[in-house]
Amino acid sequence: QVQLVESGGGLVQAGGSLRLSCAASGTSSSFTVMGWYRQAPGKQRELVAIITSSGNTNYVDSVKGRFTISRGNAKNTVYLQMNSLKPEDTAVYYCNGVVLTRNYWGQGTQVTVSS
Repeated sequence: QVQLVESGGGLVQAGGSLRLSCAASGTSSSFTVMGWYRQAPGKQRELVAIITSSGNTNYVDSVKGRFTISRGNAKNTVYLQMNSLKPEDTAVYYCNGVVLTRNYWGQGTQVTVSS
């Protein structure tokens, strides 16, 4: 059974930084795409950043220049470095991955940015 497990969320003041981690287990195949989504209270889940197996990245405009997505040396790991955090970044952040044409989600990790 494929599972994605996130870690690294928490409470931080505006202007601070956090690093989210996501590790996948349950498959020996490489994820073709891994990414981070977020959902704030009362809002729809939105894409934050994605990275392909070849290293191509894409970001939502609101985080460009502040967030960096990367894949780890360990197989099927992905990170999200979040700098210059703003209160509007507050949300539950979900790790997402696609392997063998199937889509998987982590359980989510809360990120709260205080003003």
